[in-house]
Amino acid sequence: HGRTDSYRVATIGPIKDDNRTADGQYKTRRKPPAKKRKAGDLDDLKQELDIDFHKVTPEELYQRFQTHPENGLSHAKAKENLERDGPNALTPPKQTPEWVKFCKNLFGGFALLLWIGAILCFIAYGIQASTVEEPADDNLYLGIVLSAVVIVTGIFSYYQESKSSKIMESFKNMVPQFATVIREGEKLTLRAEDLVLGDIVEVKFGDRIPADIRIIEARGFKVDNSSLTGESEPQSRGSDFTNENPLETKNLGFFSTNAVEGTAKGIVICCGDNTVMGRIAGLASGLDTGETPIAKEIHHFIHLITGVAVFLGVTFFLIAFILGYHWLDAVIFLIGIIVANVPEGLLATVTVCLTLTAKRMASKNCLVKNLEAVETLGSTSTICSDKTGTLTQNRMTVAHMWFDNQIIEADTTEDQSGVQYDRTSPGFKALAKIASLCNRAEFKGGQDGVPILKKEVAGDASEAALLKCMELALGDVLSLRKRNKKAAEIPFNSTNKYQISIHESDDPSDPRQLLVMKGAPERILERCSTIFIGGKEKVLDEEMKEAFNNAYLELGGLGERVLGFCDLQLPSDKFPIGFKFNTDDPNFPLDNLRFVGLMSMIDPPRAAVPDAVAKCRSAGIKVIMVTGDHPITAKAIAKSVGIISEGNETVEDIAARLNIPVSEVNPREAKAAVKLIIVEGCQRLGAIVAVTGDGVNDSPALKKADIGVAMGIAGSDVSKQAADMILLDDNFASIVTGVEEGRLIFDNLKKSIAYTLTSNIPEISPFLAFILCDIPLPLGTVTILCIDLGTDMVPAIALAYESAEADIMKRPPRNPFCDKLVNERSLYRIRVPAISLAYEEAESDIMKRQPRNPFTDKLVNESIGADEAAGGMSRVSRLFVDCLVLPKVPAISLAYEAPESDIMKRQPRNPYTDNLVNRRLISMAYGQIGMIQAAAGFFVYFWADLIICKTRRNSIVHQGMRNWALNFGIIFETALAAFLSYTPGMDKGLRMYPLKCDASICAATPAAGWNKRPTTKHSDLSASLAAYNTFL
Repeated sequence: HGRTDSYRVATIGPIKDDNRTADGQYKTRRKPPAKKRKAGDLDDLKQELDIDFHKVTPEELYQRFQTHPENGLSHAKAKENLERDGPNALTPPKQTPEWVKFCKNLFGGFALLLWIGAILCFIAYGIQASTVEEPADDNLYLGIVLSAVVIVTGIFSYYQESKSSKIMESFKNMVPQFATVIREGEKLTLRAEDLVLGDIVEVKFGDRIPADIRIIEARGFKVDNSSLTGESEPQSRGSDFTNENPLETKNLGFFSTNAVEGTAKGIVICCGDNTVMGRIAGLASGLDTGETPIAKEIHHFIHLITGVAVFLGVTFFLIAFILGYHWLDAVIFLIGIIVANVPEGLLATVTVCLTLTAKRMASKNCLVKNLEAVETLGSTSTICSDKTGTLTQNRMTVAHMWFDNQIIEADTTEDQSGVQYDRTSPGFKALAKIASLCNRAEFKGGQDGVPILKKEVAGDASEAALLKCMELALGDVLSLRKRNKKAAEIPFNSTNKYQISIHESDDPSDPRQLLVMKGAPERILERCSTIFIGGKEKVLDEEMKEAFNNAYLELGGLGERVLGFCDLQLPSDKFPIGFKFNTDDPNFPLDNLRFVGLMSMIDPPRAAVPDAVAKCRSAGIKVIMVTGDHPITAKAIAKSVGIISEGNETVEDIAARLNIPVSEVNPREAKAAVKLIIVEGCQRLGAIVAVTGDGVNDSPALKKADIGVAMGIAGSDVSKQAADMILLDDNFASIVTGVEEGRLIFDNLKKSIAYTLTSNIPEISPFLAFILCDIPLPLGTVTILCIDLGTDMVPAIALAYESAEADIMKRPPRNPFCDKLVNERSLYRIRVPAISLAYEEAESDIMKRQPRNPFTDKLVNESIGADEAAGGMSRVSRLFVDCLVLPKVPAISLAYEAPESDIMKRQPRNPYTDNLVNRRLISMAYGQIGMIQAAAGFFVYFWADLIICKTRRNSIVHQGMRNWALNFGIIFETALAAFLSYTPGMDKGLRMYPLKCDASICAATPAAGWNKRPTTKHSDLSASLAAYNTFL
């Protein structure tokens, strides 16, 4: 069916991948996503329509469908067809039940790890309850809190998703509600879904075509096919077969397209899912995009943290068992270490961060249907953008005029702040009068106070452009038409390619009627013998024809649609007022007219698009414009917005270099299958692809892309359903805003995770010291909960409000294969601070490399967690000196008491666990003091940690402390710590006790130095560790 060679190659089989990106770099192969449909089914859907309804004669169609052009189907036959084929409606996409959505939010992703942690806590408490008469309630509390955190955050995520779903419901207006049908010779108004094959339907201006129809009669009928084929201009339709390709022939009308002019009668040939739109919607629903990048990152993080937790737990379980602990105690240690590795507040932090960003994007006209899509847009490396309505204003506008033998540039800006021109010259006045009178477009009523360029117009897009231009130039066009009453008219048709109207004169002294004509420039020029230049009528000689041709070629080369204009004063003696003009067999002159000028129109780019494209370039994002418009028009728009620049090859350049036809490089139209193939090709090259679109033909590409972006104003419902994000203002610049927000959220998530994870080391260290060195626990489970869910969560969430660093849109897109949210190197640096000293010398060199290098994109500083552990444990060390060296510990004096009565009835002491100075006695005397002193040390170090995590690249001096949420988080953390320490009753409920004034000096001093001189981090680390060893 007329496919190009490149189209056949693309659809026959997959293109061989050479494992390189578009710029020649070797890449990691991405795993292809699973598909819901079988591959054969999708290949069938990708092929062009294979039908013959447009080729056969109307009589053969009547016989095939057992119908009649005047009487239509019988009621019995219509009922039979309806029962056989079903209603004329698209099968709605399969909806996920609400309970499934809720369960996904409750048990999916990171929530699963927290559920495992809660279950382990309940198991540990059960083991303790079965072996001890009065077991500690710490594990029970922790299990309950973990369960509560998962449930609350799951409900919160489900609520956000439901809000987006409700907004989507408001967009449903796709299927036409009613249609005019002829059955048994009677005109009926039926619901569109009740139409059947063989029905005879009538369509008029303003209707949506209710099914795929073969047109059998038409009167000036035009349709808007932009949602299916990408053609921005209305397409004329008639009963004649004109093309083998069913999408390009003029005798077919397609379901859901709009009639913009004239009337037509047709026979229904396809209904529901078998229509062209139904096939495209089926192609979109058959594709699955797989996991989003952020979902992959979270799963990767879960695997990492689980592996580390299990490794540490099993290792110290074996150590505890070897040291002689009872196996039940060793199991408790195992569970405790695993649970201590679970960052309890991280799920809530991630959910809140994504939600905050989604709200910020909503305020910037970006509706996010899926929270995870927020980050995906930030990872985008290629944007495949539709042209009409996204890069452009979606309104034809007069761009240039040629009169008085000169080209004049018109103002195409949205706010009319562009160039001005002389509107008083005779040449412009004559041209403006023809454009105003030879025009059937009218402003719709009820638009008082609306700017002229934003007013809705009833009529053809080109005539609407002329009307708005003349309204701006002349004032009230309607009053001009009333003064020049229309006497006759010949509408534009594809055969003549011109439009004529005759008007009475508004000059009392000149009764001559005025004939005005507009149309294809070459057709207009051949009917003229003179030309109007400088207020005078001159003979149209070869010199003037050459000037005309030069102007025509120049304007056409800009990708603009050019119209020619001419007029003629009809002699009053031959054509007096009231003369009966015959438009079918013209009884008035159509030759020897006066040529006045040219007007060219284009859908101009949006004002903010060039700057947005420039930002994409600086951010390393490739922008591809995908359109079905004429290549010259597409090239002009691409150059005007900066997509094509000096040094970039165009389609013509590639064709010339390869010495092949342009058709083999570029498909003639961006059909649904071609757009889908473009997206698949980019993904095979390793790109993270974002696709924008508004038509039904865009929906498969929107669904296949890593993130699909639909238009909220001009977008079809099928495209909105397939997309992950909706631009409520249809503006490409909003996509770039979304990219920046997506990058910002990834940066802030890394900061939040870094801050949250660094508290794991000081929380795990006491457990390890407890097992290895027999040192009493300075931190209990409840205290850890207070840190993780109380003082730690608010600052972590506050990092989501951190503003973007200066270079956020100057970096290349992150590499999803090496620039992870959390990677093995990050965890290694956190957990092995001694080895991390080897990396410090290389830091200054590493920070000079390209941002894509994962060594420069550190999750956390190598020594943050170690310094926190040293700071917290140093407070405990001071306590042990007081206990073991100074003779003022009452618990030690108990060793000198007289023998108790049952001393000879006990079991022999275990030399590994029953020491001279029992751990439990020390804990009884000074455990409460050690617990609060250790917690205070951690709080002080958390302040420094939070400020360090605030910026990943910029200095804190440049970034500043302008994040009000972060400042509040520091104050909240401090206030809550003081509240937990000094409030009466906290000693019994949470085991928190008042803190002495000198207790925080040891921890505060190195923390202050840490922030004061960030280049000497390891000197502070060494000082802390030295002090810790000295105290021990």
